[in-house]
Amino acid sequence: MSSSQHSSSLPSSSLSSSPLPSSPWRFLWMFVRDGFLGRAILLNLAAAGGIGLMGLEPVAMRGLVDALTGLPGAGLSGNHPSGSPAWTAEVMRWFLLLGGLWIASALFNRLRELVDLHTSPALRHAIQVRLFDHLIDHSPRYFQDNFAGNLGQKVKQAGQSAIQILEILTNDIIRIVVILAIGLTLLVSAQTLFAGLLVGWTVAHLTLSALLARRCLRLSHAFSEEVSSTTGRMVDIIANAELVRAFARRRQELAGLSDALTGEIDRSKELRWFLTKMWFWLFNALLVFQIILIGLAVSEAMAGRMSIGEFAMIFSLASIVGTNVWGLSTRMLGFFEQLGVLSGALDLIVRPHEIPDPPGRPDLSVGDGSIRFEDIRFAHPGSDPETGGSVFDGLSLTIRPGERVALVGPSGAGKSTLVRLLRRQFPLQGGRILIDGQDIAAVSLASLNRAVAEVPQLPSLFHRSIRDNIAYGSEGPDGKGVADEAIRAAAARAHCDRFIEGRAAGYDTVVGERGIQLSGGERQRVAIARAFLKDAPVLVLDEATSSLDSETEHLIQDALLGLFEGRTVIAIAHRLSTVTGMDRILYMEKGRILEDGDHAALLRRDGPYARLWRRQVGGFLPDDAGSITDMEEAR
Repeated sequence: MSSSQHSSSLPSSSLSSSPLPSSPWRFLWMFVRDGFLGRAILLNLAAAGGIGLMGLEPVAMRGLVDALTGLPGAGLSGNHPSGSPAWTAEVMRWFLLLGGLWIASALFNRLRELVDLHTSPALRHAIQVRLFDHLIDHSPRYFQDNFAGNLGQKVKQAGQSAIQILEILTNDIIRIVVILAIGLTLLVSAQTLFAGLLVGWTVAHLTLSALLARRCLRLSHAFSEEVSSTTGRMVDIIANAELVRAFARRRQELAGLSDALTGEIDRSKELRWFLTKMWFWLFNALLVFQIILIGLAVSEAMAGRMSIGEFAMIFSLASIVGTNVWGLSTRMLGFFEQLGVLSGALDLIVRPHEIPDPPGRPDLSVGDGSIRFEDIRFAHPGSDPETGGSVFDGLSLTIRPGERVALVGPSGAGKSTLVRLLRRQFPLQGGRILIDGQDIAAVSLASLNRAVAEVPQLPSLFHRSIRDNIAYGSEGPDGKGVADEAIRAAAARAHCDRFIEGRAAGYDTVVGERGIQLSGGERQRVAIARAFLKDAPVLVLDEATSSLDSETEHLIQDALLGLFEGRTVIAIAHRLSTVTGMDRILYMEKGRILEDGDHAALLRRDGPYARLWRRQVGGFLPDDAGSITDMEEAR
């Protein structure tokens, strides 16, 4: 499919720019109003036409029966030759009308199905794309707090539940309203008593159905939660199958899962038993209504106050009304359940973005690539700044254009947090960060991300081919259209071409979920190749060579030196041997920069950095094993 075809199927600009409401009704109405209103009206008209014509069937049936009986209240006439019925003009007229109503009603129903064919799939697509568009703009913290599989499932469920809700609104409810209006009109013309019975029973039946459905919904949710719990437990065991095998815990895990599934069975039995009782009483109520209505009609016909044709009309009307009311009552549970599913999905997904990125913001224009942190303040949610919970409390730092800066220090010093703040993955509580004099909080997030290439410690790879994962660093849509030569050149510079070409499928090798088919070092080299191809003016390395063997690390270090040229570089490292050639090394502790200088200057200072260096190169020698100067002279 071409890119133009793809773009034409995306939501309209009015939809994509409109804020998403969290109310299920307002959410559904927004999509219907802005893209599907005409089709929704056609669905309603087609449903009304189909049931409306079917509702006129009792009229045709009354006329046909009265025509066959000759006179109202008389029996079947015998005024025709033996064995040869007489088709009078009146009988033929009513017969053709009855057949025509059936055919026309069927055509309206098929028309509705045709309109729905071009409505439901497109509406589901628009809802899912729009929800995913909102979802993907949430902050990294949001995705850390929620399971990825659950989020994807909520997006799919929202689209499906919205379709089912719309189906009930534009079909079942419309059919009930129309058939009740026709039924009341016809029954009032016969007897007011029948009209009162119809309205009273319908209201009572649907009210009872709604009350029982709400009660059943609580049992359904309890069963759904039990299923989710057992499914999560099962997935957890499968994901840790190697651990289960290593500790010979198969029987214990199986026993625990069996106990959990027993709870699921109990909730299922409760739900099924309630449904059985609910359908029993509701269906019996329908039968009682029809029996009473038809019984009264029989009494009226025998008393001569109703023709045989009117009796046939009431009998047919009772059947049509009862069938449609029963159909809606059985859909009540599904209606409330799908409403709950849609509401739950919106509650989880349609939340205000922690880091807003409203449309219309200017793009970041990067020239030299200077970076300045001005008095930044940041604390993770839930931490108490008064008890030392702040990560940064007034940190300032300037990185000159093209400068290569390394961040070192113990875990928890704030190194990775500083980089994430630069990427605008966390919101600042104070201060600002500037790139080439532009506040990154005031530019579009997409342009900021285009300006920064990052090679993380644990690279993320798609369950796609190696070629697609490397090409993802290009400016093309999803990496499509990138020249194969450019991909291979990037792979060669990252020294991953040898292991790629050593696989049977080569660059078309699918790496598995999160790159599980590759080793840690291979994943990092693919990520480095992706950074080569992105060619961003600012480069961030977060332990980019931590999973490489010594020989490969040496090759990558050479490759990175080429990548450093003309770029501003921030590198986080725990192995100090990887940053000795950087222009500046910042030693950090508890969100503060304690030392700033190049490798040689920091060694001469004999401070925290020097002590850390001594532990690493000296094999964890004690601090009194000699000064750096002594060690350098000894070497």
